[in-house]
Amino acid sequence: MPKSTAEKIATKREKIQQLQNEEKQLIQKQKAEERKARTRRFCSRHGLLEKYMPDLAAITDEQYETFIRKAINTNHGQKILAEIVGGTGATATQQSAEPPTQNGGNHNTNNAKPTQQTQAAEPDKSGGGATVTG
Repeated sequence: MPKSTAEKIATKREKIQQLQNEEKQLIQKQKAEERKARTRRFCSRHGLLEKYMPDLAAITDEQYETFIRKAINTNHGQKILAEIVGGTGATATQQSAEPPTQNGGNHNTNNAKPTQQTQAAEPDKSGGGATVTG
């Protein structure tokens, strides 16, 4: 027996609802997989850092943040990351063969960097430590 138009509409709405629920479940599954991958990445990368710098386990979160900011917020650190991300391994090899510069190995070849980043690498003349401004 043929269905009425109202019954067809109700059936289609049920299917739409089912598909929407399935979509929500798939989105939740995808987000869970992304969270797990992010957590794995964090753990493995931090593990590598502690492997090469075991003293990091003894510092506070605030000290760790300060260390990370001072270590990577330099022109040299940004240049190394850009080379790695850009896939220019030859440039990184050439650079490692270069003698250290007078400023402690900080190759400031890019003078267009924001003042905020270059200040982080400059020593604080009052106390001998580096200041982080950002």
